[in-house]
Amino acid sequence: MFGSLRKKKADVAVLSDMVTKQRRYDSLVRALHTDIFRYAFWLCGDKHVAEDITQETFLRAWRSLDSLKDDKAAKAWLITILRRENARRFERKQFDYSDVEQDLLEDVYSSSNEDETEQYWLRRQIGKLDIEYREPLLLQLIGGFSGDEIADMLELNRNTVMTRLFRARNQLKEALEAPEVRGQSNG
Repeated sequence: MFGSLRKKKADVAVLSDMVTKQRRYDSLVRALHTDIFRYAFWLCGDKHVAEDITQETFLRAWRSLDSLKDDKAAKAWLITILRRENARRFERKQFDYSDVEQDLLEDVYSSSNEDETEQYWLRRQIGKLDIEYREPLLLQLIGGFSGDEIADMLELNRNTVMTRLFRARNQLKEALEAPEVRGQSNG
């Protein structure tokens, strides 16, 4: 009799833990899915790939949800998972490189709208930054993370992160001030 009572209590406890985990996970997805997808899209530039990476990120988050001790750190935790998942993408796939210069390809996505042109230009300039500058900048702009949080995610010293953010902004500023941008020609 006591054995079956203990088993029922254990079954109820397991079910309660599962329901709690599911609720926590659902809250996490609802609260952060948009931010995680936005960051994934910035990393890869392709909506479908970003959707896949985001889905894999949340799948891995479900599997290791018990390792998230502080819900306030959930966004940084998910961004870290996302970055690793994006890196795995390159480990698995060998890319075929074309002889065509990327700058010579026609842009079929941008419209002539001035705002979209500026956004395209800015995205392109950010994309030209070295990864060491681009990644902290995107974490700050897209993720809204502080220098300390970025340092933790990238496993860098805070001063290093702040220097990289400063240099990234300066490189973007220099690109904006370049004669070609202002409509002047070099020749």
